[in-house]
Amino acid sequence: MQKLPSLALAAAVLPLVAAAAEPSALKPLTVHGEPGDIVQLAEDVPDGVYGQPEWLGARRFATTRAYIQQDPWEVGVEQWWRSRKDGGEWSHLFQEEIEIGLPYRLQLDAYYDWVIDEDNHSSYKDTAFEVRWALADWGKIPLNPTLYFEYKLTDPDHGGDVIEPKLLLCEDFGEGWHWAANFVWEKELTDEQGEEWAFTQAISKSICDSKFSVGVEMTYKWETTIGSRAEPERQFNIGPSVQWRPTENIHVDVVTLAGLTHDSKDFEGWFVLGYDFGGEAGGHHGTEPITRRQ
Repeated sequence: MQKLPSLALAAAVLPLVAAAAEPSALKPLTVHGEPGDIVQLAEDVPDGVYGQPEWLGARRFATTRAYIQQDPWEVGVEQWWRSRKDGGEWSHLFQEEIEIGLPYRLQLDAYYDWVIDEDNHSSYKDTAFEVRWALADWGKIPLNPTLYFEYKLTDPDHGGDVIEPKLLLCEDFGEGWHWAANFVWEKELTDEQGEEWAFTQAISKSICDSKFSVGVEMTYKWETTIGSRAEPERQFNIGPSVQWRPTENIHVDVVTLAGLTHDSKDFEGWFVLGYDFGGEAGGHHGTEPITRRQ
């Protein structure tokens, strides 16, 4: 399709559109009671050890990582279900993930994947470990850059082991607007030696502070294998996302993306259910935030 450049350009300016959008009709929360203090929604209040806002404590985007999700020694678990339609055939991936916050702006995640293919056969796919490191406390560097590295131990029936470094960017745009983007390189170490360059982007707006939000997510992927470096597959998918947080510790995410290029999957959808156990302090965050220390 020839619409890709214009669609990609439109997606790239989503944060600018968000910044110019009308303010929320929600009644904002005053962080402090003194005259001249900043007025914020509760989810935008600095709540983490590194000064990050409260909304980052519950994974908001399925396709795009953002900063550090867990404070030191805070633990969370998530159950993922990804459904994909490609050429009329459906397949499903299920993922069990555990997230552990570490000191020095580090987070370690481990997950286990299994799949149901188009013939309704289930099988183990891979086990992966990922670490992310935020370069500074929240707000100290524009777009809050975070480095990410993943190593995936893949069952031989599903290909070779994979490495995946990423650059994570994330920012707020006031009164419930949240944005993130990832630059991704993925490399299969054996088998077909597949290689993927990707750019993902997501934006959301809170409808009910800390409870419900809606947004848009998009992915652009450039994929090759060892015998097709000169003929890459280009995939562009975009669609809506929602998050519901029924309690302080539980978050539910639903994302549905439609393919807009010839090589794209017809449909990709995610359902994510997460629970944060909290840390040693027993609350949503395991350590008292720097912003609240006297």
